[in-house]
Amino acid sequence: MPMTITEKILAAHADKREVRPGELITCRLDMLMGNDITAPIAIKEFEKVGAASVFEPDRLAIVLSHFVPAKDIKSADQCRIARDFAKKHRLKYFFDEGRGGIEHILLPQEGLVVPGDIVLGADSHSCTYGGLGCFGTGVGSTDLAAAMITGETWFKVPESMKFHFYGRLAPWSSAKDLILYAIGQIGVDGATYRAMEFTGEVVERLPVDQRLTLCNMAIEAGGKSGIVAADEITLEYVKPRAKRPWRLYTSDAGAAYHSVREWDAGKIGLQVACPYSPDNVKPLPEVAGIEVDQVFIGSCTNARMEDLRIAARIMRGKKVAPYVRCIVIPATHAVFQEALREGLIEVFSEAGCAISEATCGPCLGGYNGVLGAEEVCLSTSNRNFPGRMGHPKAKVYLASPAVAAATAVTGKITHPEEVART
Repeated sequence: MPMTITEKILAAHADKREVRPGELITCRLDMLMGNDITAPIAIKEFEKVGAASVFEPDRLAIVLSHFVPAKDIKSADQCRIARDFAKKHRLKYFFDEGRGGIEHILLPQEGLVVPGDIVLGADSHSCTYGGLGCFGTGVGSTDLAAAMITGETWFKVPESMKFHFYGRLAPWSSAKDLILYAIGQIGVDGATYRAMEFTGEVVERLPVDQRLTLCNMAIEAGGKSGIVAADEITLEYVKPRAKRPWRLYTSDAGAAYHSVREWDAGKIGLQVACPYSPDNVKPLPEVAGIEVDQVFIGSCTNARMEDLRIAARIMRGKKVAPYVRCIVIPATHAVFQEALREGLIEVFSEAGCAISEATCGPCLGGYNGVLGAEEVCLSTSNRNFPGRMGHPKAKVYLASPAVAAATAVTGKITHPEEVART
């Protein structure tokens, strides 16, 4: 029987000829990931049951990304637990501050995720990895602990939803606008426990960086995963990096979907998610002119080189608006180094931005840009629920790096064309 790409990957890892939505299966896992918040909990559970070793040490990555350099004693202790475990088990893929970055950008960059994989991450945005044509999903720390011991986990096979984008992107538009639009159309629960499959000529032309952005926010619609079928563009990215063999899958003609949505990308344009939910999405003109206190360019959604290049293109030779602060955080140490070599860090610095080494930063309301009561922030991150980036009464708007850069220069939500032409 015809299967979707997601069903094919799950079937292969369950050693079954076919699977169907709703079926309970046990799957082999290709890569596991924990960070400085989730890994310590998993480690405690791992040790509580007396486990002696990780099922395969080279299949586990621990990435310190949320609170490094440590912001307080509690954070330092969290990181210490992870470091001690990595040393004890001689983990090859342990990424500390100054050598790592945000896990969801780091793992693809390092070739630890390849097409056809099943990747289990103790972080909800592990759906990002689907941009490489694999099944990536987030789990809790106790599930990670069990997977660290056994190398397996169970799934209920999800239904698939197809999101087909045709035509051409509007000027300045990007994958961030496509996914915000999709979430705005179906709501934050519109894809609950379903695989969001992105297709169409627009998606096929997207570089890998933007495909990862597209899949990153699947969880904001409740999705179990997001996925883009791997192709030659994917392989150009994967081949120089891959630490393991890969396998390409595509959906069969006639595969069954929960639903299919088709949109003309040229009519979507720039989108902004307004407080207090990622599905409160409006076209940029409807919110243009709203004044902001802070702009954040970073996070696992939009902190790659392509994102920084777009922001720098707009901000070059300009200054951050008076009484506005702009925080720029490259995704990984390697991205920071490349941005430094290309002169992007200099552009941001001369514009008056605060620049940090690779970290999640203010995205989760942890530190390095937390918002106070009534403050307004335009962010390239993925969530804007009350309290996500600080005080529950702070207001967070979500948009692309192009909109963020333009907003930083004018101090109010602005179309990038208005700044780029000046």
